Amino acid sequence: MKLSWKTENTYKDLPSVLFSLVDADPIDKPRLVVFNHALADALGLTITLSDEELAQLCSGNLVDERWRPLAQAYAGHQFGGFGILGDGRALLLTEILDAQGQRFDLQLKGSGRTPYSRGGDGKAALGPMLREYLISEAMHALGIPTTRSLAVVQTNEKILREKPLPGAILARIAQSHIRVGTFQWITQTGDSELQRQFFHYTLQRHFPHLIATDNAAEHLLLEVIQRQATLVALWQSVGFVHGVMNTDNMVISGETIDYGPCAFLDQYHADAVFSSIDHQGRYAYKNQPNAALWNLTRFAETLLSLLDDNNDMATKKAEAALATFAPLYVTEYYRLMGRKIGIEDLQPEDHPLVDRLLGLMQTHQADYTNTFVALGRKETSESWFSSEDGSEWNSLWIQRISKEHDPYALMNRVNPQVIPRNHLVDEALTIAQQGDMTLFHELLEQLQHPFQDTPKKWQTPGDPTQRFVTYCGT
Repeated sequence: MKLSWKTENTYKDLPSVLFSLVDADPIDKPRLVVFNHALADALGLTITLSDEELAQLCSGNLVDERWRPLAQAYAGHQFGGFGILGDGRALLLTEILDAQGQRFDLQLKGSGRTPYSRGGDGKAALGPMLREYLISEAMHALGIPTTRSLAVVQTNEKILREKPLPGAILARIAQSHIRVGTFQWITQTGDSELQRQFFHYTLQRHFPHLIATDNAAEHLLLEVIQRQATLVALWQSVGFVHGVMNTDNMVISGETIDYGPCAFLDQYHADAVFSSIDHQGRYAYKNQPNAALWNLTRFAETLLSLLDDNNDMATKKAEAALATFAPLYVTEYYRLMGRKIGIEDLQPEDHPLVDRLLGLMQTHQADYTNTFVALGRKETSESWFSSEDGSEWNSLWIQRISKEHDPYALMNRVNPQVIPRNHLVDEALTIAQQGDMTLFHELLEQLQHPFQDTPKKWQTPGDPTQRFVTYCGT
């Protein structure tokens, strides 16, 4: 196949220790379930293929003659334990260049076994792949940096998990799949020349403005820290719980990646955990900033030899850079939360107003998203707002926002009315796996316009007496 798309394969030009050339498993009669035409347009991809041909392309059955699929090697700390990992069920097909010359990976997920599968089947089930499509598109609409989904293809296979499930492949778009774990893998090889070569590749790929700077490694570390601080602050502001913040799931670009056991808060609870495998709450909602800093510390360790020839000086530079995370995160978090309660320029003395609101929400088991929607609609005379402590907070808040120009317009502009409610996502995926995509597309349409007026159906929380549990899909 020869496409008109502008593509390159720079990762394949790196030393072979960083990847393995692998073909996708052949699929008998793949079927296109959903295709993201808006994303294709944004990437400048001319789509002249039929649905049948797109299914062949997005399953890996057919590839452009210029491409050479590969599985990337990397390591990582998973729930604190280190291991050698790699793409166990994913293939990088090519790198797409858009009209502005920006580069994006086109990756298949669930395309079969690779040398890094570690005993796994290399496959994916339809439900988790549709889940990633749905939630990554929701995150994009919320303005949160994220990988995106180009297509989901059903494979007509049965994938054995807790029970046999319909198989699928996801075609994913990312600025790159360079992870903290990629740098950890290179450090494990002990090859200093490989480390230097990949460091420069990363600069050229994501940070070309740093190439000519003094001590580019220090600047790289600082910029990755800044991107991650901003990203996690955005997660917290919308009540998103990633669920599996391992170092192999933190990409240098600052995008959200891998939507396995993720979920959104209904009732606000700082200790919220949804993942079935996070028994200790390592990646609970309140722990996400600390988890990000822990991962960034592992990243800094891989750069020590590039930061300074003297190990003590390198350590001091790394520690100084890592010390910027907390103030960056706190500043961005409270800026976002201030806007959610109608304060454009939140000051440190206003922080208790945010903290106290969250405490009240937890005490009264208030819905996270709907609470902020209610504030923007001036609907604070009912429910827990009329309690003694809620009324006291409300009076302080009204007094504070009286100093703002148009706080209600601000709140209605930044607070989403609709998020991927866990029970709605599960319902849509359950029906989709039975062959009916109607609810999936209805929910997707709502999630793509989160700040518009939304019917109550999409704003209603799930049953608070039922604990919601998510699974990683492998």
